[in-house]
Amino acid sequence: MVSMEITQKAKRLREQIEHHNYRYYMLDTPEISDAEYDKLFDELIALEQKYPELAALDSPTQRVGAPPLAKFKTVRHTVPMLSLNKVTTEQEFYDFTSRINEILSDKSGRIEFAADLKFDGLAVELVYDNGILITGSTRGDGTTGENITTNLRTISTIPLRLKGDDFPDKLEVRGEVIMFKSSFEKLNKKRLANGKDVFANPRNAAAGSVRQLDSKITASRPLHFFAYGIGEMSGKSITTHYESMLHLKNLGFQVSEYLKLLNTPDDVANYFKSISELRTRLDYDIDGIVIKVNNLSQQQEIGELSRSPRWAIAWKFPPVQATTIIEKIEAQVGRTGILTPVAYLKPVRVGGTTVSRASLHNKNELERKNIGIGDTVLIQRAGDVIPQVVKVMQKGNRVNETGASQIDEIFKKCPACGSSTEKIEGEVAIRCPNPYCSAQLVERISHFASREAMDIDGLGYKTAEMLVKNKLVADIAGLYKMPDYKDEILKLEHTGEKWFANLVAALENSKSRPLENIIYALGIRNVGEHLASVLANTFGSITNLIKQTKDKLTEINEIGPIVADSIIAYFRDERNLEILKKLKKYGVVFPEEKPSSNAGSLNGKTFVLTGTLDKFARSEAKKMIEKIGGRVTSSVSSKTDYVIAGVEPGSKYDKAIKLGIAVLNEAEFEKIFENISKS
Repeated sequence: MVSMEITQKAKRLREQIEHHNYRYYMLDTPEISDAEYDKLFDELIALEQKYPELAALDSPTQRVGAPPLAKFKTVRHTVPMLSLNKVTTEQEFYDFTSRINEILSDKSGRIEFAADLKFDGLAVELVYDNGILITGSTRGDGTTGENITTNLRTISTIPLRLKGDDFPDKLEVRGEVIMFKSSFEKLNKKRLANGKDVFANPRNAAAGSVRQLDSKITASRPLHFFAYGIGEMSGKSITTHYESMLHLKNLGFQVSEYLKLLNTPDDVANYFKSISELRTRLDYDIDGIVIKVNNLSQQQEIGELSRSPRWAIAWKFPPVQATTIIEKIEAQVGRTGILTPVAYLKPVRVGGTTVSRASLHNKNELERKNIGIGDTVLIQRAGDVIPQVVKVMQKGNRVNETGASQIDEIFKKCPACGSSTEKIEGEVAIRCPNPYCSAQLVERISHFASREAMDIDGLGYKTAEMLVKNKLVADIAGLYKMPDYKDEILKLEHTGEKWFANLVAALENSKSRPLENIIYALGIRNVGEHLASVLANTFGSITNLIKQTKDKLTEINEIGPIVADSIIAYFRDERNLEILKKLKKYGVVFPEEKPSSNAGSLNGKTFVLTGTLDKFARSEAKKMIEKIGGRVTSSVSSKTDYVIAGVEPGSKYDKAIKLGIAVLNEAEFEKIFENISKS
């Protein structure tokens, strides 16, 4: 048993180390030398090693990392981490403020804006329970992220325990992990000296560092965390975004010093100009500013779209540009056979990244911009990410004035299978019509195996390419026959017994995916994740979906004639129907569920979930609501029909009562769902 004296000594050491961490990393005013700090840290490590029962989740020793993981587990965000809509001009920003004014109609008081930097890093969420960091995750798809708690604990600017005692019972903090430019340069020099590949830019370095399976690698990287918002909070009431940021700062988080409270759209426009001028002098990358309506009640009144809030916007900087030479142009083939031209460039630095390729979109775009091989062109990173060719600065040596003969040759035949291409009337795209084209198959397999589709861990683009190249898979259904070809597969490079066993296990796990994931995985043209979910909830089964006519499909709000034609064309193709049969034969389970069109009086109703539910995870409750035709949003407004309240519901419950909205407890919600399901 550990004596009280030893326990108190460990407590004092932890408090001293956290104090000096805060002085060093947050205030930049260290009180002791590095050697003195190391002495304190080593003393605490020695104590915890001798008395393991002293180790705690909030101990500074958690920052050194832990044994490597086999893979990351997933985490569901209580409140979705929505992405932001973007504007790039002053007029677009003023249009945004006009929409805000129209929605509020001056009935909610004066509108203030909170403006801050848009950090160029990796978005993460931190969850604190009674002041202790318990979970950290990536943004992921906004609903589900990767559990990287151990890695995030190694970042010195992330509090393991919140400062003071004025903290909420539960707190979800959103923010960005970044790497400073100066630290990035030092890291790359060190990697170069050790014969390792260098990182392309600070953002890639930060994202790659945080997603290491070995947290000791993360601990060795110079990372910072800046908080920019709160997800869910219970046990404390805050009325504005600006107030929430000040509260986070008091709790020990690093908050941008450039956060400003602004009274008018003109003030925001001036702020954008000042940050644009400041940008190059900062020691970290930003790609714009973020503007939020400051008042949280006004935010709730304004509401959200399916993937982004209406009350916030990202005002992006103009793209960084440079000139270089197009050395060659080649076509790449996508999963639906569309040929996309790609320019291979003489490498050039653009916004801190070396760019050697750029998308040219389609043949029409090439002709419109009169682009040819050998041309000197102006390129930019759209949104500071995707390289694109803006215009020709100087023509190269062409066969004729327009360079048309160069471009025509590229699009005549499929670069992967050699088939003659075709152009469908009314469409811009040029396609390879060969359904057995190897390039299309690689893309289809890669899409089918993606996390948003069948989630076959370990089956990425390179593996798909290897399987197709060696003729081990002829279609997506053939993936489930891979166990039969174990000997042939293990003879290939970059494979092994453990790798193969993990892949087979992932294939087996993928056989029981939800219907919306299966529909998305099929790769139907114009059907993305959201539409796949709409189709699953509306029709309930693949069998039912196959029977639908164009008229029936276009009765759904989100589906127009083009999408309907794509769906019908997919299921009329005998080859696709044969693949569906094989998928079922090889064990993929196609759920047969009652479609949401039978949801009666709750069809189209809006729900908000708040508090902790006992029987269901929030993601499960959301799916249940969608199955009965409802829609889930994250904020309460006058348009909300029902609030489902669990334990410690917080401010959403209070607002629902104030607005006279029906509030259901978990048992009442379950009863309604059971009654509708039986009807």
